[in-house]
Amino acid sequence: MDARAFSVVLTMVPGIGPAAFRRLLEQFGEAEAAWRARPAELASVGLERKTLEALLLLRERLDPEREWERLQALGLQVLALDDPEYPAALREIADPPPLLFVKGTLEPVDRWSVAIVGTRRATAYGRQATERLAADLAAAGVTVVSGLARGIDTYAHRAALQAGGRTIAVLGNGLDTVYPPENRALAAEIAAQGALVTEFPLGVRPDAVNFPRRNRIVAGLCVGTLVVEAGETSGALITADFALEQGRDVFAVPGSIFSQASAGCHQLIRDGARPVTCAQDVLEELNMMQAVQQQEVARAVPTDPIEEELLRHLSLEPQHIDLLSRSVALPMATISSTLTVMELKGLVRHVGGMQYVRGRA
Repeated sequence: MDARAFSVVLTMVPGIGPAAFRRLLEQFGEAEAAWRARPAELASVGLERKTLEALLLLRERLDPEREWERLQALGLQVLALDDPEYPAALREIADPPPLLFVKGTLEPVDRWSVAIVGTRRATAYGRQATERLAADLAAAGVTVVSGLARGIDTYAHRAALQAGGRTIAVLGNGLDTVYPPENRALAAEIAAQGALVTEFPLGVRPDAVNFPRRNRIVAGLCVGTLVVEAGETSGALITADFALEQGRDVFAVPGSIFSQASAGCHQLIRDGARPVTCAQDVLEELNMMQAVQQQEVARAVPTDPIEEELLRHLSLEPQHIDLLSRSVALPMATISSTLTVMELKGLVRHVGGMQYVRGRA
């Protein structure tokens, strides 16, 4: 049985959040030892009485191996803090989840993630702005992160998917539940083209107290958080606060001065958030333009021997096509057509005067 099974059942105990989980591991060294510890030993860690009672009760009822098998049957990943696949940006926050439950895949490119959040009661303007920004960011290679809620979150996920990009939805419940229920089909699409992520184990239902915890993960996964439309008491402002606490950038879309739906965004801008009118604003502020371009180039690889041969003779110093032709001893027509294809793939760049350089170092 995977040792993480004991971590899973510990997270199922009411009252054991990230802080208590860390104390247990510091005291007992590993989750299995904490799960099997005597009541007096557990009490010495500082668990509240109700939490200790809940742990002892669940220990009688739960079989760690069976709970692990349930997760495997649903095709879910379980990532611990020390797993290489655990998102590095999330690991850096003050209270990272000890476990992440994932449906879908987290990829290295997700380090270039931006959260797009806002009100559940979006106006036509909010929807239009969200769809434009999410689509353009996704098309640029940025992973769009949101919370699967109604309104702005839903529009952001859908626009990213329609643009052919990646998107991650962070849930405030276990992965055996989709909330809101009308987003079941959307959740399935996200899992196929990105990931559903939560710190809550199976069986945890959506609850108001869960969503602030969800919001810290939304912000923690990202290099920046963009609030598209939010009233003065919108939960999206909680996400923005978490982003600021985590040292991440915050952006806001300005709206009409007469719209209460944008009052929260205007307050963020007054407090120093960068106003955003297009995806370029976000990419430039986060210095992601070059990174995104490099990311696209990194995905391109030579697909035939001629491309590989040309790359061997190219560098970051411009080289004329005539010299290249003599170096590789191939017909000029073959070289010219191959370079055209390679330029479209991002493997080379034409810098003028029939001179070429590698698209990457």
